[in-house]
Amino acid sequence: MRRAVHPIEARSYEILRSRADTSGLPPLTRAVTERVIHASADLDYLTDLVVSAEEDLRRAADALRAGAPVVTDVEMVAAGITAVTPVCHVRRAVAHDGLTRSAAAVRLAYDEVGPGAVWVVGNAPTALEEILRLGVRPVLVVGLPVGFVGAAESKAALRASALPAVSNRGEKGGSAVAAAAVNALLYARDNQAPNNLEGSL
Repeated sequence: MRRAVHPIEARSYEILRSRADTSGLPPLTRAVTERVIHASADLDYLTDLVVSAEEDLRRAADALRAGAPVVTDVEMVAAGITAVTPVCHVRRAVAHDGLTRSAAAVRLAYDEVGPGAVWVVGNAPTALEEILRLGVRPVLVVGLPVGFVGAAESKAALRASALPAVSNRGEKGGSAVAAAAVNALLYARDNQAPNNLEGSL
């Protein structure tokens, strides 16, 4: 079933595409990039976003269609993801042994979901670092934590890991853009063509 697109959202994409040429991007890469830009009104993501191979995104979209779990670092990210109920254990996690609550929540989630999940970090660099330490064997990591302490470094470590991932090079990021990247794949999961205006919203 196709998702209903509000006229304001459709107009937002028209403006986006009038200001940034995304037509040369592969379909899912384009869908992710455009939705991140749409969520942030930040055209710099066109060049700042780093997206794995198109085939990695296709595998992630297929895994979501098959019911792969989505794990988030914080509830704000979970709240922004539509069509599925993400796993987020930050509320019951306890900081201990040098772990932040977000990192501890990653451990709790991995004990629950195991390999093959989509991991989404929009807030806590320590959560992204813990994902890398645990060797979670993800189908995809959306690593877009925000901040001046550890965010850029954790995203560089994600890219160096060679895991299938969506990240960006700088300090910006956040819950809205992390959720947006996953939503782009969830809408593709529902057989909406990402290069079509409605299908990429």
